[in-house]
Amino acid sequence: MTARARDAHRALVAVLGPTSSGKSALGMALAERFDGEIVSCDSTAVYRGFDIGTDKVAVEERRGIPHHLIDTVDPATEYTAADYARDAIEVITAIRRRGRLPIVVGGTGFYYRALSRGLFPGPGKDAALRRRLDTLALRAGTERLHRLLARIDAPSARRIHPHDRVRVVRALEVYFQTGRTLTEHFSDTEAPLAGWSTAALALGPPWAEITDRIARRVDRQFDRGIVGEVRSLLDAGVPEASRPFAGYVYRHVLEVIQGRCDEASARESIIRENRRYARRQLIWFRKEPNLDWIALTGERREALAAAVTIVSARLAWPARRAEQEEGATHGCG
Repeated sequence: MTARARDAHRALVAVLGPTSSGKSALGMALAERFDGEIVSCDSTAVYRGFDIGTDKVAVEERRGIPHHLIDTVDPATEYTAADYARDAIEVITAIRRRGRLPIVVGGTGFYYRALSRGLFPGPGKDAALRRRLDTLALRAGTERLHRLLARIDAPSARRIHPHDRVRVVRALEVYFQTGRTLTEHFSDTEAPLAGWSTAALALGPPWAEITDRIARRVDRQFDRGIVGEVRSLLDAGVPEASRPFAGYVYRHVLEVIQGRCDEASARESIIRENRRYARRQLIWFRKEPNLDWIALTGERREALAAAVTIVSARLAWPARRAEQEEGATHGCG
């Protein structure tokens, strides 16, 4: 087997970047061009029923392209980055066995790092320690635990949101059990994608364009009925404490339903937090090695042309069509 044949045998593409940058659109365009299948890299889209707030591409809009790791987990289930890395490498391997190109698409940097660079197995849960940390979080606020984490493990504190109690508690639990930080453990871990040839693309359009798209995206989510979606989830018995309800969009919609704020205030808060999140995503991905940046939104024909050039140069993979698709593609990312 030639070197290029080996590369093609274990090849994949990643389309990464901040929220509302058009990742889904570019991912689907590349899937059409290179006979690929989409593997989602989104920590909320994996949960069933959380559709509008994650801007999942509707089945009828997927143009026949298979999408994986979307709607696969019950909302009450705790699904971790380690779970994602395990499931994603299984899906990616199966796609290659079918002779197609896996295209990982999403903006959850920690999930991508777990897949591309690995996570350590970690110690088991310490129920007593977790209870103490959870109690402290409830009494003093998750932010206090996050400040403690920042003193112990600054890199982990930078990547974990101050309100993400589950991940903050887990990071502290690992440190108190092992005497080593998550960051130290990660550095000793073998990557699931070791030996794979990856063309990793990152979208980084102008900041003004990202902020405008975020505002329009939030308006669309409310227009599409996200408040009704959340009511339906609650009526179906999904607990308010479920992890996907901790996301930026769903957390504020819950506050609307609970009467803690009005819809206009919720929209403003979601836009503001999504902008902050987009900045953190950009900072995160700027630190990821071996990414090829495209300073355009994913729907642009020029972005597709740049992506095709990069993928063709990095992978021994034939394009299905020599000509570019005409017209805009659909989907947000």
